Amino acid sequence: MNGGRKHRDKGNRLERDIVDRHKAIGVHAERYPLSGASNFRGSSHDIDLYVFHPDEAPLVAEVKGRKSGKGFAVLESWLGDYDLLFLKRNNADPLVTMPWRIWERLARYINECERHEFYKENEGGIIEDNRPEYRHSRDSIIGG
Repeated sequence: MNGGRKHRDKGNRLERDIVDRHKAIGVHAERYPLSGASNFRGSSHDIDLYVFHPDEAPLVAEVKGRKSGKGFAVLESWLGDYDLLFLKRNNADPLVTMPWRIWERLARYINECERHEFYKENEGGIIEDNRPEYRHSRDSIIGG
């Protein structure tokens, strides 16, 4: 057995913290049933994040924690005071790492836009920005 009760409890605590942080910013989040303990419904991720809309498929998230930060220290040093860190391996899509302060801003913004339906797909399948202040400035720029 790799871990035991102490590790399971720590993982549960970390997952609950992440869920609570999302709920505090108005984003529905929930721990996935038996997260990490089994392959429930073909998945073993930790958290479902309903960032876009409650009816949309959630973002699935994994939560990792280390007492000493071992494994995180290099990433944190590369990130420094920047907002994003892109990690690119040959022949693979980049990974994006960001501090909570940036994720919180993005998640709040996306959630707010979805709630007010500022972004809608037009008949051609193109997403349009329908914020009133954007429409006004766009129309004045193009003479509409």
